[in-house]
Amino acid sequence: MSRIWHDFKEALAGSSQDYTQIPLSRAVFLLAIPMVLEMVMESVFAVADIYFVGRMGADAVATVGITESVLTIVYAIAFGLSMATTALVSRRIGEKNKVEAAKEGMQAIIAGSIISLLIAVPGVLFAKDLLQLMGASPAIINELSAYTSIMFGGNLVIMLLFINNAIFRGAGDAAIAMRVLWMANGLNILLDPLLIFGIGPFPELGIAGAAIATNIGRGLAVAYQFYVLWKGNGRISFRGLPIHIDWQRITKLIKISLGGIAQSLIATSSWIFLVRIISNFGSEVLAGYTIGIRIILFSLLPSWGLSNAAATLVGQNLGAQEPGRAEKAVWGVARINLVFLGALSILFIIYPHWFVGLFTSDETVLQAGIQCLRIISYGFAFYGIGMVMTQAFNGAGDTRTPTRINIVAFWMIEIPLAYLLAVQWGFQQEGAFYAIIIAESCMTLLAAWLFKKGRWKKEAV
Repeated sequence: MSRIWHDFKEALAGSSQDYTQIPLSRAVFLLAIPMVLEMVMESVFAVADIYFVGRMGADAVATVGITESVLTIVYAIAFGLSMATTALVSRRIGEKNKVEAAKEGMQAIIAGSIISLLIAVPGVLFAKDLLQLMGASPAIINELSAYTSIMFGGNLVIMLLFINNAIFRGAGDAAIAMRVLWMANGLNILLDPLLIFGIGPFPELGIAGAAIATNIGRGLAVAYQFYVLWKGNGRISFRGLPIHIDWQRITKLIKISLGGIAQSLIATSSWIFLVRIISNFGSEVLAGYTIGIRIILFSLLPSWGLSNAAATLVGQNLGAQEPGRAEKAVWGVARINLVFLGALSILFIIYPHWFVGLFTSDETVLQAGIQCLRIISYGFAFYGIGMVMTQAFNGAGDTRTPTRINIVAFWMIEIPLAYLLAVQWGFQQEGAFYAIIIAESCMTLLAAWLFKKGRWKKEAV
C-alpha cells in the first residue's frame, strides 16, 4: 500500500521515470493517474457549464448544443494536430532525442495558430447563418448567437490548449497537462455564474458570459503552458529554440494529422447530423439530448485519459524498439477501461433520472435526457475497449486505420441508421440513440481485430 501511495504522489507531482524501462504496470499507473484526473476536471467542466446554462432555459441549452456540434470542426482539427504531435514527440522521446522532440512541438504550435486564425473570421461573421443551417429556432438565432460568435472568435485558445498538452503528454509530462486543464476549467467554473448572472461587481451577460468565461479560463491556461515550455524544467524545453516556420516538419505533421483530423471529422460530423435529426423533435428534446451527452462526457473523458496513456506508451516504446511492450500496455489499459465503464454504465442505466434531474426540472427535457443517458449507457463497456484501440493506432502514428474504422462505423452505419430509425420508421429520438450504440459496437469489433493484426508496429514517423 505504501508503494502505491508513493507512486500516486509521484504521478501527481510529475515523474522523471523512463517509461520504456520501468515495469509496465508502474508506467501505466504513473501516466494514467494524471491523465485520468486531467480528464475528470474536463468532464466536471462539461457538466458544470451546462448546469449554469441550464438555469436560463431550454433555448440556452440548445444553443450550447448546436454551437458545440458546429465547433466540433475546430475540435476535430485540434484533435488531429494534437494526435500527430503526441505521436511525433513521443517517438523522439523514445529515441532519447529531446531537442528533436522540442522542434516537433514548436512547429505544431505554429501550424495550429495559423489554422485557428483562418477559422475565427468566418466563424464570427456567419454565426447566425450557422445556427440557422443547424435548424435553430428564430429566438436562438436572433437573441443567443453571441455565444456562437465568441466561441468561434476564441478558437485559438482551444487549438493551443490541445496542442500544448499533446506536447506534454507525448513527452511523458502528464502531470503538467493535468495542472493546465485543472487551471482552465477551474477558472471557467468560477467565472461562469459570475458572468452569466452578474453576481457582485460582474455584469450580467447571460449566455455570452458562459462563452467569455470559457475563453478567459482557457486563455490563462495557455499562457501557463507557454511559461512551462520556455522555462525549461520539464522533459520538453523551447529555451534557445529559434521561432521560425519549418515547412518540412509542418508538412510531416500535417500529413500525419490529416488522418486524425479526418477520423475526428467523420465521428463529429455524425454528431452534427444527429443534432440536426433530433432538432426535428423540438428544442426540449434537443436540450434533453444535450444534457444527456454532457453527462456521458463526464464518464467518457476519464476513459480518454486512460486511452491517452496507452497512446503515449505506444509511441515511446516504438521509438525504443519495444513493440511487444507497446502491445501489452494497450491490452492492459483496455481491460481497466472495460471494468471502469462497465461499472459506471450500471449506475446510469438504473438511476438516469437522478443524474439528468440535476440539470433540469422541465418534464419534457427530463424525459428526453433520461432516455438518451440510459440507452447510450448500454454500450459503455464495449466502447471502452474500442477507444483504447483507436488511440493506440494514433499513438503509433497510424492515423489512417482509425479513419477507415470511423467511416464504416459513423458514416456507413450510424448516420443512415439514425435517420431510418428516428425519421423514416417513426422511433423519433429513441431510434437515434440506439443507432449510436450499434455504431460504436461495430467500431470496437473492427478496431480490436485490426489492432491484433499488428501492422501498426511497423509505422514510421
